[in-house]
Amino acid sequence: MKTALIIGSTGLIGSQLLNLLLDSNDYLKVIAFVKRDTGIKHPKLTQHVIDFDKPETYKELIVGDDFFCTIGTTITKAGSNDAFRKVDFEYPRQFATFALLNKVKQYLIISSLGADAKSGNFYLKTKGEIQDFLKDCDFESISVLQPSLLLGNRTEFRLGEKVGAFFMKTLSFLLLGNLKKYKPIEGKTVAKALVKIAQTNNKGFKIYESDVIQEIGN
Repeated sequence: MKTALIIGSTGLIGSQLLNLLLDSNDYLKVIAFVKRDTGIKHPKLTQHVIDFDKPETYKELIVGDDFFCTIGTTITKAGSNDAFRKVDFEYPRQFATFALLNKVKQYLIISSLGADAKSGNFYLKTKGEIQDFLKDCDFESISVLQPSLLLGNRTEFRLGEKVGAFFMKTLSFLLLGNLKKYKPIEGKTVAKALVKIAQTNNKGFKIYESDVIQEIGN
């Protein structure tokens, strides 16, 4: 019986993941780090309301077996490249550093299809940089999930994502063979894949692209 740790538990994937972890027989305890009280009550859940910009206040709290990082934003929502990078690079890096110090065995993170530290796209570049950082971390297991366009009900409305999802769903029948990985994917499917991958006891660093995530999460 393990302890799961999670940041990003109020997002599209994270909220689904939290429910799955609480229902899972593989976890005795679930620890969520949040900016504000979510009001969620469950006998297995411990919720730490923290200031993410004061790492010294939560360093000692990151103790468990499997760390799930589903935190993320958009440049538009964040308001600037620097603010976006703080959420999608600095926070995951800080938690990973503390998790290593506290002997957490496994780190799983949601990235993005096309993530590449050498990309000219700032979003994909940032996602690639956190992947490269984690690749050099000495966890027993590091799993990077790279979903395509995400489907599901978010707490905030994203017009571009809604339009993209409509056209991608309409044309998804054309995405065959090597193009299958570009099909839109449900947030809940990604969450299911996260939980399943965490139980495989894989060693080392591994990237899962969207079509593989779809197969695992079904």
